[in-house]
Amino acid sequence: MSATAVRTAATLACLVLGAATGCNGKPSDPKSEEPPSATVQPDADPSLVEVKNPAAFPLFAATSYAAPSSLKVTGTVNPDVSRTIPVISIASGRVVAIHARLGDYVKKGQLLMEVQSTDVSGAFSTYLKAVNDERLTKIQLDRAKLLLDKGAIPTSQLEVAQNAEDDTMSELVAAEQQLRLLGVDKDHPGETVKVYSPASGTIVAQNVTNAAAAGVTYSGSASAFTIADLSHVWIVCDVYENDLAQVGLGEKAEIRLAGYPSRVFSGVISDIGAILDPTLRTAKVRIEVENPAMLMRVGMFATATFFGKTQQTHAAVPAAAILHLHDRDWVYIPAAGAIPAAGAIPAVGAAGSFRRVAVVGGDMLPGGLQEIESGIGVGQPVVSNALTLQNTVDQ
Repeated sequence: MSATAVRTAATLACLVLGAATGCNGKPSDPKSEEPPSATVQPDADPSLVEVKNPAAFPLFAATSYAAPSSLKVTGTVNPDVSRTIPVISIASGRVVAIHARLGDYVKKGQLLMEVQSTDVSGAFSTYLKAVNDERLTKIQLDRAKLLLDKGAIPTSQLEVAQNAEDDTMSELVAAEQQLRLLGVDKDHPGETVKVYSPASGTIVAQNVTNAAAAGVTYSGSASAFTIADLSHVWIVCDVYENDLAQVGLGEKAEIRLAGYPSRVFSGVISDIGAILDPTLRTAKVRIEVENPAMLMRVGMFATATFFGKTQQTHAAVPAAAILHLHDRDWVYIPAAGAIPAAGAIPAVGAAGSFRRVAVVGGDMLPGGLQEIESGIGVGQPVVSNALTLQNTVDQ
């Protein structure tokens, strides 16, 4: 090998060795070439708040409140079927006048509508024929009695005349009854049939309009109006299969309406459905409620509360300690890093730190307290005025 080739090989060897050991001639460390490890910074807890003057927000230890076990279900207001009466036009024809509308309160005997019908002329014609026939048979009967007294006819002919008079009198009575059913005065017949309300109540359904057909023969619905006595209504609720054991016939229930949240109505369970909904697995439970002030309207949403025989203990706090925010109920407790278990009293965390905890509020109690169904336990300290604390935080 020539001297030039030797020098070239030596130069290449030095270059390779230098790339492996670095410029300073020391071996490279693979760990030093790795990217730095990532550090995760936790987000701020939105339920944790801090205030500068915690003494301005006194605490209240939740007290215990014993009450019967309860079950709340939803339902709707419905008319009492036994107090619902259909209004039917006996005569078939065309409606020429309507004197009441859907939603109106009507009294018994009030005129509801007028129907123009050929039934009137037919019934009146039958009545006139019956009057004439009865008059003729009455004359024949009187003549037969006179002839019998003079011995001109046998008794059998008088009996035949009496029988004919009885038959025509029956036909006359039937004709008069037909006119009364149609609402027609036999002495002053009109062109229309007047339909009157059979009872006092509210019209909850209307199936006729002006110029519409009325009666069973011509219309699709035999009932022109439906009148309901809404002084007594039904609350029909859906109760899940697993909760049916808490519901019994004859037991009382408390009813609350969304339209009147401060009013409490009382009702009695009158029926528990024998058939479950195959999809929802619920049974219809019917509650009868008195409605003298007519506050309950058909179709209103209602919440029914059933009370059991066993006692349950819940926490109770001042009503001002509950914050109503975003359609939920909250309370503020001293922060301790984590939400305490039910009944546990947490250690106070950093000075001025409070944690917002979701709760389920219950009924209002005497002394300005409110029941807490879940979320905190008995003895749990809470801020006694949650709204003041929330306003301080917002500022």
